[in-house]
Amino acid sequence: MDDIGSLEVRWIRGFTNKSIEFVDNETVCYTCGINICFLNLETKKLNVLQSPGRGVGALTANGNNGTFAFSEEKLSPSIFVYIFPELQLKNELKGAGQLDYTSLTLSTDGPYLGCCSSLPDYTITVWNWENAEPICTQTHAGQDVTSLVFNPLNWLQLCALGSTSLTVWSIQKSASFHVLKPSVIELPTTDGFFVERLVPTSHTVSDKLPNFSLEMPPSAISGLKGDNAEHIVTKPCTKARLTPCAICWTPTSKLFVGCVEGFLLLFDPESLSVSVIFNPTTADAIRELRQSNFRGLTLDRNGLIAVGQEGVVHCLQIKVTQINITQTWTLEEPVTTVMYSPDCETLLFSSNTGQVYVLNSSRSDEIVKLPDVLSGNFVTAALSHTDKNICVSVTDSGALQLWSADGVCLGSLSLQAEVTSLACCPIAQYAAVGTASGDVLFVDLNGQQQPRLVHRVHLYHTPVDQLVFDQEGHYLLTGASDSYIYVLDARPSKTFSVIGYTVVPGPILSLSTQCIRDSEQVKVLVCTGQALTVLSLPTRKLSGPDCVDRHGCLSTLVLKVSRYEVPHPLESCVLGLSEVFAYCQARNSLQRFELPQDTDGLSTEQVVQLKPEQEVRGHPLGPASLSLSPHQLWLASVGRDGLLLIRETASMERHIELQCHSCRLGGVRSVTFSADSQTLLTAGFKDGSLVCTDLRIKGTDAGKVNEAQKYSQSMNSFLKTIFNTENPFLIDLPEWGQGTVEPEESEASGGADTVDVTEQDESYNSLLSAPPSHPTWLESRREAVIKEDNEQYSETKKSLRKSIKELLDDIQEMMRENENLPNIECQQQEQQELNPDVEEQRRLEATVEQEVTRVRNEIELEILAKCYVSDVLRRECWGSKTVKGKAAKAFYSEQQVRNYPLKERTDKEVEDLHRVQNLRKIEMAACTVSVTGPQQSGLKKSSNTTRVKEAEQGEEGHDAESAAVTRSCSAQFGCSSPYIYDQFCLQTTEQRINQIILLQDVIYRVKAAFNADFEAAHQQKETVKHRDRQIRETLLELDVSEELWEPGLTTSEQEDDSEMKAEKYLTPEQTEEEERKKLEEQQRLPAKWDGVRDRALDDMMAGVRDLKKKDILKMEIPRPEFVLIKPDVQWSEEEKKVYEEYQKKTKDLSEEKEKYKKSMETEMKKLQESKRDATERFDEALTKLFKKKLKCEMAIYQEELTITYLVYSVLVEDGMRNRELELKLKLEKAFAYKAAIREEVKRREEELELFHESYDSAVAEDKVLDKEFRKEFPDVRSHAIDCLHKLFKCRPRVEKMRTQADNSSSLFKEQRLCGSLAPDALGKMLKAMDELDALENAPEGMKIQIWERFCLVRRTKVEIEQKVKVKALTLAEMNAFLQKRRDEDSAAQQEIKNLSDGLQSLHREKNRFLTDIMVQVLLKQDQVKVSTTDQTADYTDSVLINSSVLEKLNTRRTLGEQAIASMVKCKYIIPLQWEHRMVGMQIEDLNTKARDIQMFRLSGKQQDDLKETDRDIHVEKTIVIQEKADLRSVGQRSNIIEQLNKQAAEKEEKNATVEQQLPDRTVTVAERTHIYEASASEENQAAETEERYQEILHRKNLEDLARAQGDEMAFLWAEVERLRMKNFPSMDQLKYN
Repeated sequence: MDDIGSLEVRWIRGFTNKSIEFVDNETVCYTCGINICFLNLETKKLNVLQSPGRGVGALTANGNNGTFAFSEEKLSPSIFVYIFPELQLKNELKGAGQLDYTSLTLSTDGPYLGCCSSLPDYTITVWNWENAEPICTQTHAGQDVTSLVFNPLNWLQLCALGSTSLTVWSIQKSASFHVLKPSVIELPTTDGFFVERLVPTSHTVSDKLPNFSLEMPPSAISGLKGDNAEHIVTKPCTKARLTPCAICWTPTSKLFVGCVEGFLLLFDPESLSVSVIFNPTTADAIRELRQSNFRGLTLDRNGLIAVGQEGVVHCLQIKVTQINITQTWTLEEPVTTVMYSPDCETLLFSSNTGQVYVLNSSRSDEIVKLPDVLSGNFVTAALSHTDKNICVSVTDSGALQLWSADGVCLGSLSLQAEVTSLACCPIAQYAAVGTASGDVLFVDLNGQQQPRLVHRVHLYHTPVDQLVFDQEGHYLLTGASDSYIYVLDARPSKTFSVIGYTVVPGPILSLSTQCIRDSEQVKVLVCTGQALTVLSLPTRKLSGPDCVDRHGCLSTLVLKVSRYEVPHPLESCVLGLSEVFAYCQARNSLQRFELPQDTDGLSTEQVVQLKPEQEVRGHPLGPASLSLSPHQLWLASVGRDGLLLIRETASMERHIELQCHSCRLGGVRSVTFSADSQTLLTAGFKDGSLVCTDLRIKGTDAGKVNEAQKYSQSMNSFLKTIFNTENPFLIDLPEWGQGTVEPEESEASGGADTVDVTEQDESYNSLLSAPPSHPTWLESRREAVIKEDNEQYSETKKSLRKSIKELLDDIQEMMRENENLPNIECQQQEQQELNPDVEEQRRLEATVEQEVTRVRNEIELEILAKCYVSDVLRRECWGSKTVKGKAAKAFYSEQQVRNYPLKERTDKEVEDLHRVQNLRKIEMAACTVSVTGPQQSGLKKSSNTTRVKEAEQGEEGHDAESAAVTRSCSAQFGCSSPYIYDQFCLQTTEQRINQIILLQDVIYRVKAAFNADFEAAHQQKETVKHRDRQIRETLLELDVSEELWEPGLTTSEQEDDSEMKAEKYLTPEQTEEEERKKLEEQQRLPAKWDGVRDRALDDMMAGVRDLKKKDILKMEIPRPEFVLIKPDVQWSEEEKKVYEEYQKKTKDLSEEKEKYKKSMETEMKKLQESKRDATERFDEALTKLFKKKLKCEMAIYQEELTITYLVYSVLVEDGMRNRELELKLKLEKAFAYKAAIREEVKRREEELELFHESYDSAVAEDKVLDKEFRKEFPDVRSHAIDCLHKLFKCRPRVEKMRTQADNSSSLFKEQRLCGSLAPDALGKMLKAMDELDALENAPEGMKIQIWERFCLVRRTKVEIEQKVKVKALTLAEMNAFLQKRRDEDSAAQQEIKNLSDGLQSLHREKNRFLTDIMVQVLLKQDQVKVSTTDQTADYTDSVLINSSVLEKLNTRRTLGEQAIASMVKCKYIIPLQWEHRMVGMQIEDLNTKARDIQMFRLSGKQQDDLKETDRDIHVEKTIVIQEKADLRSVGQRSNIIEQLNKQAAEKEEKNATVEQQLPDRTVTVAERTHIYEASASEENQAAETEERYQEILHRKNLEDLARAQGDEMAFLWAEVERLRMKNFPSMDQLKYN
C-alpha cells in the first residue's frame, strides 16, 4: 500500500445479538462486526475497540475488575484479554483451538479464564491470563457446549451448559498442579421423574444359563470396539430428557437450571443431587409460570429473576420447593437474556431481535428501552446529498433508520417488507427503497424523527436489485434480473411517475449513471456480465408519443443504445466521463476501459469490442463491488474479504486499505461516498454492522481534497434552486395509505351463453396477461391499452360479433343437416372443416397437443418405471429360477401338490461346497488311518471269533447310536451327505460354518429329488388327456352327441407365470419361430400318442380298414325303381323277387351295422374305463406324492432348524470373542490408568513431603520470632517491653472490612480462601499495617528509632504469619488432592478386579458353551419316556442315553423280579433254614466265650483284691486320683485344642485364598485340558489304547498272584493253628474229646 492517506473509523453501529456483558457498573459491551462496542447506559456514549486480530468470536467480561476477553475468527485463533476503560491489552492467549472458540468466561475471584474450542478437539481450557499460561486442559469434553460460567464463590467450579447436557467441572489443585474432573448432571425426563442411569450389560454371566438365554452386551453383538462401544446400552430410555437452556449460581454454590420445557431445577454439585423446584405439568403449578420456559435466570436480592415467554419477567421467591411471584414486568417483545450489573443496581434484558431494555429498580420501576442498539443485517446504506449530516440505512427486515454525522439514531421507520436496494435523491429530501416483491418505495426524510412513506410503485415480480439516481436528479433508474430497466421521474412534483422502460440482453448486475451537463445527456451503464450497454437519455422532458409508445417502451428517437463486449465476465461496473471501471472475478482484478468517443455512426445492434487499458490486482476474496466518488477522482472497492480499498482513478496501483468488516461473515455488501467525497459508508454482509469512515489524504495528494470540496459546493449551488422547488412538493405529499388509493385491478368480462369466438379470444388474452399477484406498472399499462382499443373499436366489434354469430348459426344448421344425409363422399365433412376460425382452431389444437404430449410423457415415464420394477421382479423371482413353480391337482378331489422352485447355484456356492467336501474327505481319511492302526495291533492278540463278535457288536451299537441321534429324516430320501459332521464333534466355528454349507446342500438335494418325482407325476397327468382323442373319434363315427369329460391342466398346474398380466411382446422373427415350433408340436403329438396297434393296422391295410368302416356305417342299399313308380299290387314276380332280395340285403346291412356299433361302443367303454383307471392311479400317486411332500417338508424344516441352531451358536461364539477382546482392551486401559495414577500418587507424595518440610520451617521461624522478640529490644525497660509485646500481637481487621464492603455491592458474600489469593491478601494486610505503624500509635515516651525498629519487626512477623497461613492452606489442598488420587487409585484397582472377574467368568461361560453342545435328535414315540400330560413336553430334566443301556437295565430288572418271585414261593422253607443256622452260630459263640473264660489268667494282687471285703475306700481313693489326672489331662487337651483352633483358622485363611484362586486355576486347567484334548486327542489315542491294554494285563497278573498268595496264606494259617493247638492243648478240649 502506498502511503497516500489513511482511513479512520468515525463511528460504528449494529448489534449481532451474540452476547452482551457488563464491563463495569454502568457500561456494557457487545460485538459489532469486527469491533467491540462499549455503551454507557447513563450517558449513552459509545466507544469502539477494533479487534487486533481477524474478527471477533466469543466475548466475555468481568464487571468486578473491569476485564473483558474475546477470541478472533481465523485458523488457530488467539484470545485477547483487555482492561476497561483503558482498553489496554493485558495478554494474548494462544491455545490449542484450531478453528474457533464456542464460549469464554472470566472468574470473579482470580485471574482465570475458561474457554471451550469447537471441532475437531472440543477442548475446555482454564487459563491464568496474567501469566498467559494454561493451568489445566481437558480434550473432547465440550462437544455441544454453548456457555461456560465460573462459580462466583469458587473459581474451582466451572459449569458447562450444552444443548442437551449440563456438566460441572471441578478444578482439583495441588500447589501449582491442576486437573479437571467432570460431574455430569442426570436430568429428569419430560414428565418430571428421574430414571436410573443405564449402563451397558454386565460382563458377568450367570452360572446356570441355558443356551438360548446367553446375554451379551450390544457392543459384543455388534462387534464395536473402543470407547464408543461403552455408550451402547441394551435397553435405552424411551422417554426424552429435559433440555437445559439457562443456568445461575446461588450463594450456596448450587445451580438453578431452567429448561425449555418449563421446568426449574436445583443442582447440588457436592452431593450430585437434582431437585425439581417447579414442574409445570402438576395440577398445583402456578398458572403464570406454566407458560414460562426460563430462558434466562439471574439472582436478585429479593429472589430469582426469570425470563419467560411473550416478554414476561418474574421475580421469584424460592423457599425449599415453594415458589412465590413477588413482582412481574411485561416487555414489548420476548427476551432471552437477563443479567445484573456488578453492583446489583441495573438489570439488563436483551431479545433475539437485538432490542435491549434496562431497569434500575433503585430509581424507578420503569423499564427503559435503548433505541440505538438494534439487531439485523444491513442491506445497504447511503449518505444524503441534500443534508450532509444525515445518512440512511435499511436492514433485511425492512427497518429504515436515519443516522446523524456522529452516529446517533435520529429516527426509524418499519417498511414491513424485505428490502434489497436503496438510493438517496440529490434534489429532494427522500430515499427510494427497492423490495424483494418488486416494489419501489419513496420515503420522505424531512421529518428526521418520523420518516414517512409517501409513494409506492410496483414494477417487477422479482426483487429490485438496482436503484440509481443521476447526479443532477433527473431520473431514477431501476434494474432487476428480468432485464427490464425502468426510468422514473425523480421529481416529487411529478409524483415519481414512470416515464418508460427498455430491455437489455441478460440479467442486470449493476447500474451506473453519468450526467453530462454540457450535452444535456444522462448516460447509463448497464452491466450484464460479458456485455456492456450504454444508454443515452436527454435531460429534457420525456413525454409524448415520440418518446414513449403506448405500452411504455422508450423510443429510439430519445434513447440511444451503444453495445460493447469485454473479454471476461464482469461483476460490477461504474461509469466515468469517458471510461469504465470494472471488477472481473475471473481474473481477480480491477480493469479500466476507454469508451470510444464517436458512436454516432454505429447501429444499436452493432457490438464494439473493448480491451482493458489498465488492470491491477483486486481483492484477495471476491466478488467485489465498486463505487466512484462524485468528483470522479477516487474509486472505492469492497469485497467478501471485508476490505475497503480506495484508489485514484488516474493510477490505480496506489490504494488505501482498511479492514472494516469480517471476511468470515461475508465481507462488505455495499459502499457509498458522501457528496464531498470525504466520508464513506459501508454495510457488512452478515456481521450486522454499519461503518462510517473518514478519508484522510496526505502529502501532495491533499489538493484533490480541495477539488472534491469545490465540486461538492458547485453541485450544491446548482441543485439548491431545484431542491427549494421540489422539496415543498415532497412535504405536501400525503402519507401512503391515508390519502392515496391503490389502482384497482382490471376485471375480466364474463362470457355469454352463445359461442363467440372473438369473446373467447379476448378472455384468453386477458387471462394470459393476468399477473399472479398485483399487476406491475407495465401490466397495468398494457391493460389500459387493451381497454382503450376495446372502447375505440366497440361498434366494429359488435358488428363483427353479430356477423360471426349468424355465420356460426348457419354452420351449425348445415352440420345438423349433414348428420341426417346419407354417407356421400362430398358430404363427409368433419366439424373442423366448417369452423371458420382457423387461428383459434390451431391454438386449441396446439394446446391440446401440448397437453397430450405432457400426459403421454408422464404415462411413458410411469410405464417405464413400472416396466423396470416388473423386469427386476421377474428377473429376481422368475428368471433366476431354474425350476419354475407349478402344481399338480387331483382329478376327483381338491388335493394339490406344488413343487419347489429352485434357483441355480452361484459359482461361489458351488466353490464353497467343493471346498468343504474336499476338506471333509481329507479329515475322514486322516481319522480312518489314525483309528484302524491301533485297532489292528490290539486285535492280533485275540482270536478271530472274538474279533468278529466285537466288530458285529460295535457295528450294531454304532448303528443304534447313529439312529438314536439322527438329526433329521433327510437320509430316508437318499439325500444325506456322507461328509456331514457328527453333532457331537462340532467344536469350532469353521466346522459349524462347513456344516451349514453341507446342510444347505442336503436341502437343495431333497428339493431336487422331490422335483424329479413331481415331474414324473406331472408327465403322467399329461399322458391321460391324450386318451380322449380316440374316444372323441369314436363318438363322431357313432354320431353320438354326448358331453365328454376331458381332463386338462389348470392354470396352477402350468408354469407359475401368473404375475405376467400382459402378453409378452415378440419381434417378427420371434413370432415366426414360435409358430414353427407350434406346427412341429402339432405334427409330433399325434404320431407320439397313437396306439401301436392302430398304426400297424393302418400300415398293413393301406387305408382299406378305415374305408371299410366308413362304408359300413354310411352304406345304404338303393331301393328298386319300380317301388317308387308302381304300387305293390302291380309288381311282377321278378320284381317281387327283386324286392325280397332288397329287403334281405337291407336286413343283413342293418345287422352288420348293429354289430359294428356294438363293437365300437365296447371299445369306447374300454377306453373310458382305461381313462378312469389312469386318473384313479394318478390320484393315488398324487396322494403318495403329497405324503412324500409332507416328509420332505419335515426334513427341510429339520435341516433349517439345525442351520438356525448352528448360526445362533456361531453368533454367540463371535459375541463372546468380541466381548473377550473388549474386556481385554478395557483391562489394558485400566492397567495403564492404574500405572499413571500410581505414578501420579508417588509424585504428589514426594511433593507433599517436600512442602511439609517447608511448612515446618516456616512455622519454626514464626515461633522463633515470638521467642526472640524481647531479645530484639535489650535497651528497653521491661514495662515498655510489655506494651510493645501487646502491640506486637495486634493485627488490623482486614477480613471484616472487606466483608462489609462486599455486603454492599455483591450478592456473593463469601470468598474461597486458597493459596492462589495470597499475594492479594498480603498486600491488603501490609496496606492496613500502615495505619498501625503511625507514630501516634506508639507508647508515650517511646523513641522514634525504637518504634521504627519495632514496626519493622512486626511487619516481618505479619509477613511470616501470612506465609504460614498460605502454606497451611496449600498443604490442606495438597492433602485433599493426594487423598482424591488415592481414592482414584483404589477405584482403578477395584475396576481391574471387576474386569478380571468378568474375564474369568466369561472364560468359564465360554468353556461351558463349548462343552455343552446343542444337538438335534429325532425321537420315536416309544423312545420318549417323559410325561405328556401337557401339550408341550418338558425336556429340561430329561437325559439322553443309549438304548442298549436301557435294555440292560430292563433285563436286570426282569431278572430281579424273577428272583424275588422264586423266593416268595419258598417263603416257608427258607426262614426255617435261616433260623437253624442262626441257632447253630449262637451255640458256637457261647462255646468260644466259655473257653476264653477258662483260659483267662489272673495275678496274685488281682486275686487278693477280689477277696478283700473293704474295697470301697480303695476305690474312692483311686477315683480321686483319676479325677485329678483327668483334670490335668483336660487342661492339656484344652491347650492342644486352642493350638489346633489357631492352626485351623490359619488353614481356613489359606483355604479361602486357595478357594479364591481355585476358579482361576480351574479355568486354566480346563483351558489347557481342552487345548490338549483338541490338539492331541487323535495322536494319543493309540498310546492310550496300548497303555490301557497293558494295565489290564498287569491287573490280571496281580489278581492271579493275589489269589495264589491268598491260598498260601490260608494254608499257613491252618498250619499255625494246628501247631498252636499241638503245643498248648486245652483241658476243656481234652475233656470234650
